[in-house]
Amino acid sequence: MVLNSFSQLRQQWLGNVRGDILSGMVVALALIPEAIAFSIIAGVDPKVGLYASFSMAVVISIAGGRPAMISAATGAMALLMVTMVKEHGLAYLLATTILTGLIQIVAGALKLGALMRFVSRSVITGFVNALAILIFMAQLPELIGVPWLVYPMTAAGLAIIYLFPYVTKAIPSPLVAIMVLTGVAMYFHMDIHRVGDMGALPDALPSLSMPDIPWTLDTLRIILPTAATLAVVGLLESMMTLQIVNDMTDTRSDKNRECIGQGVANIVTGFIGGMAGCAMIGQSVINVKSGGRGRLSTMVAGALLLVLVVFGSPLVRQIPMAALVAVMIMVSLSTFNWRSIQSLRTHPTVSSVVMLGTVAVTVATHDLAKGVLTGVLLSAVFFARKVGKALDVDSSVASDGHVRTYTVTGQVFFASSEAFGELFDFKEEDISHVRLDVTDAHFWDLTAVNALDRVVFKFRREGKHVEVIGLNAASAGLVDRLGTHHKEGASAEAGH
Repeated sequence: MVLNSFSQLRQQWLGNVRGDILSGMVVALALIPEAIAFSIIAGVDPKVGLYASFSMAVVISIAGGRPAMISAATGAMALLMVTMVKEHGLAYLLATTILTGLIQIVAGALKLGALMRFVSRSVITGFVNALAILIFMAQLPELIGVPWLVYPMTAAGLAIIYLFPYVTKAIPSPLVAIMVLTGVAMYFHMDIHRVGDMGALPDALPSLSMPDIPWTLDTLRIILPTAATLAVVGLLESMMTLQIVNDMTDTRSDKNRECIGQGVANIVTGFIGGMAGCAMIGQSVINVKSGGRGRLSTMVAGALLLVLVVFGSPLVRQIPMAALVAVMIMVSLSTFNWRSIQSLRTHPTVSSVVMLGTVAVTVATHDLAKGVLTGVLLSAVFFARKVGKALDVDSSVASDGHVRTYTVTGQVFFASSEAFGELFDFKEEDISHVRLDVTDAHFWDLTAVNALDRVVFKFRREGKHVEVIGLNAASAGLVDRLGTHHKEGASAEAGH
């Protein structure tokens, strides 16, 4: 067991050293402008987002449950921080980040990561497509109303990204594109938007410190609502990203460990002056597409990010935004599930509606959590309707003409209970004895038990003796606890 664990750990860290280092370099460069942009969205200094991206990536590479997945400051989380920063300031945001981490650790300890099984494939596809659209839309400010040189530079970046692999795959083509375009922009002194134009980069390493706030119940009341929201959104986005990376790499991972890892990363981030973060689909896709497979890629991305912005800031400032826009367009195009468009004609209408609903709400609100919630709710409604219709009742009369047996097949729960009550003839004059055979049925909830009670009582009011037979063990237990018909003289048997 110990040898297997050591072997697995060694594989996760050292199984793909060259690929992980190169892909981590690409991700580090792609993280810089986004971290700065998300800081601006949240209303804090760029260093808050940059420190967060460094901390989240490094800590999650050790504590997370999904190798090669990138965690950092994100747009979805930044949008939730605006009010907190505006009304209470940075110190309260840092305390909120720490509390966010604590809540996520509790969620992991309670194994809430398993709830991802209730997110359908249609919701995941819609989430991915919506994210691809949002990533592309986020690049538009860098392509509208800009010097004309931006367009040939962006086109050149895309050409390098897609054509360089035909020359060699030894070096990730996005890294080549960034290096070449930076060299060209510097050599020709091009007057175009660069990373340094987005805000000042930090000039010192982060240090641990306690947020300067009063640690009282009043403070808890202020930060708890935002922390709880951040925790839920962060875990939701992280679990979706984890599933996508699982699919891309055809591997499995530990969802509950990832929940705890996200929590630990956010706690550390809060103590070093960073904003709350979570997994990033865009950067995770870049990492995997560039050859990243192990934890080392995430560690390199975070560590190199800090080294670049603190010690290599003069060079980093010169990276043209056109180069990073080209990389993000590539991510957008590769993230979008193009096959899902063709599948609209062949997949069930319900699945297509769920997918399109998830996309529409996510793009309209720019909120991934709202989009996923919409998709999950639509899936639940359609599932309930489908299962609710999968209920059938056949009947037969004994040779003496006085005993009718109803054979119930299907699932009886809140969505099918009304239909269940309408499948019986309560006023047959010659019938004196009714048998309800539920051997092939299952009663799921209180509503289903109440429906069974109503059917039995209706038959009794018509002067008929009622016998319920064939209840399976789970249904019988539910009926015994919640039902009333058998407590007034009817027989509720579990087997014949």
